[in-house]
Amino acid sequence: MERTRRHLSTIFPILALFLLLLSCQPEAKEGQEQLVLKDDLGRELILERKPQRVFSFASSMTEMLFAVLDTSSIIARTPHDDYPAAALQKPLVSNYPVDYEQVLALKPDLVFTVEGITPLEVAERLQELGVPVYYQKYRTVEDIFTGLEDIGRIMGREQQAKQLTDSLRQEVAQLKNRHQQQKQDPQRVLAITWSDPIYVYGQNTIFTDKLRLLGAENAVQEVFEQPYPPLTREYILKLNPDVLLGGTKEELEEKFFNLYPELRKIKAYQNNRIYNPTDNLMSRPGPRVVESLRELESFLYP
Repeated sequence: MERTRRHLSTIFPILALFLLLLSCQPEAKEGQEQLVLKDDLGRELILERKPQRVFSFASSMTEMLFAVLDTSSIIARTPHDDYPAAALQKPLVSNYPVDYEQVLALKPDLVFTVEGITPLEVAERLQELGVPVYYQKYRTVEDIFTGLEDIGRIMGREQQAKQLTDSLRQEVAQLKNRHQQQKQDPQRVLAITWSDPIYVYGQNTIFTDKLRLLGAENAVQEVFEQPYPPLTREYILKLNPDVLLGGTKEELEEKFFNLYPELRKIKAYQNNRIYNPTDNLMSRPGPRVVESLRELESFLYP
């Protein structure tokens, strides 16, 4: 009898976990074919139906979901999701670290994320628990538009996505046409993300493509392994950027130039070409990319 009790005490927790995982699996409707997806990392995902309940682990992707989808299909937000305002009405789920219990309780059909935001081991763990994770990655402004269309295709909102991307592409083309005939040498721009140590937007970021569209260029021409590489003071002196982004001159005077007084020699400081971009526009690849381009344009051509 005692042996039987011990055996049951071992079985019950395993059975409970199995039932929980089973309850989180999407139900396939009769006659409905599986949906096979391949994300931007080349990972294959098999869904039993077209996703109806989704959310994102990345604030930029949350903006993209709200731009394309019926908001009723977006079931959660993460702590840094602050745009659009409708996102603040959604239940909060932790993405750093991922609260697996919360995710399972929400019963999503699919979770979207961005390369570099969610570790692959997290995605693999969620896949084991029955929650597929779909990655997108972006290197250019055009990648954002194809990403929006990708969301539309997956979620059955192709028309809504295409209307949005057509409009955004038209605005980007107008901006590009304004600045492709620049006779002067391209302005070289350095954008810092952290002061101590110094981290910057590297060559292999969307920031580089934004500058190209505006007739300027990233002062960091070397391609580092990290998208946001650390730079030494000596390296920045050699770059000698025409424009510096990362804060107001007063803020950078206190937090940056007081730490590295020799950097007051760079052209950007000498010519008072120091600007403070809106962080969310600068750092999030999403549907507000045209707003970001316009803000950068105002810095480059005041």
